[in-house]
Amino acid sequence: MEMTLLGTGAPAGLPRPDCPCAVCATALGAAARGATALLVDGTLLLDLTPGAALAAARAGRSLTGVRQVLLSHPHDGPAVEVPAGLPQPGRVPDGRELALLTGHRVRALALDAPGTGYAVTGPDGQRVLYLPPGGGPAGVEEQSVEPYDMVLGDVLGRPDALARLRAAGAVGPTTDVVAVHIGHEVPPGGELLRRLAAAGARAVPDGTTLTVGVYEDVPDVPRRTLVLGGARSGKSVEAERRLEAFPDVLYVATGGLRNGDGEWAARVALHRERRPGSWRTVETCDLVPLLKDDEGAPLLVDCLSLWLTDAMDSVGAWDDAEWAGGGERALRARVTELTDAVRHTRRTVVAVSNEVGSGIVPATASGRRYRDELGRLNAAFAAECEHVLLVVAGQSLPLRT
Repeated sequence: MEMTLLGTGAPAGLPRPDCPCAVCATALGAAARGATALLVDGTLLLDLTPGAALAAARAGRSLTGVRQVLLSHPHDGPAVEVPAGLPQPGRVPDGRELALLTGHRVRALALDAPGTGYAVTGPDGQRVLYLPPGGGPAGVEEQSVEPYDMVLGDVLGRPDALARLRAAGAVGPTTDVVAVHIGHEVPPGGELLRRLAAAGARAVPDGTTLTVGVYEDVPDVPRRTLVLGGARSGKSVEAERRLEAFPDVLYVATGGLRNGDGEWAARVALHRERRPGSWRTVETCDLVPLLKDDEGAPLLVDCLSLWLTDAMDSVGAWDDAEWAGGGERALRARVTELTDAVRHTRRTVVAVSNEVGSGIVPATASGRRYRDELGRLNAAFAAECEHVLLVVAGQSLPLRT
């Protein structure tokens, strides 16, 4: 099957004509996107959008062979004019299958949001799933689904839907995941591509024709990622974002509850509210056994700076005499054990740590010792990671990709 993406943007397009935001102001050239519409083998049109005939012509395609037009979601605003010669658009009822004379079969999937998803099977047996903006399949967790060859959906807006498809087996290692319905919530260019690569997905410009089943060089999801940043920089949000399209993540909280500290409890509650409901949480600083569990779910460790605090407590690092009498050697051994475990782990790991070496020099010897040891830990941990990010003012800067 061939899929021509007449548009890849959100329903309002990108840039939005009424929006003065920075993303819309810079969405020019290949970064501009019309509302998503998909032409399948020149015969099936999924979602009719304004200017579809011109978009097809720009892509080197024609709509004259279209025999069926299906809508996937409610279209706001004025009614879209149906180009001459096209059949009137319709929708397939949930659970029903439509057979076309061309040999294509289209099955309608129920969603957890308004709209309909379409599973298209081509004459050659290849299978494609197309999801509308903001939608994910309903009840997919209870199903056992063979992997689709290609999935097109709202990867950025509904990463949890992609996680559920992965959990059900509908998205496998060879599934080509293509992001559509792209709006102005994510900056275009490098940041867009980095976020999609973290989810095992990619984006293409409007007018691109994709051949289902052909291998594409999609960036692999990094096995080990370190996210650095200062206080309230957005580093934890960035770390969580890198795993939100995957099911069964184990969130490792190294800070504990700190009974009686109301401000800390509020921070912990905020982090918990952000996490997907399918994630599990364990509160521990014993990271090495988790890293050695090769069969375990992806790990999100938040954060290494609190792990270091616990390690320095355990070796008496705050006392000068204990530090000189063996505490420093003991801490070095703990750090080496951790970084060796990171080097040999087969789990996907995203770790968070504070970057504290760029500010004011601490006034106390213990503060300076902690700053120095955290710098060493961050450097040693980063050396074992495929991907290292620095988050500043909510902006993610790749240090190693």
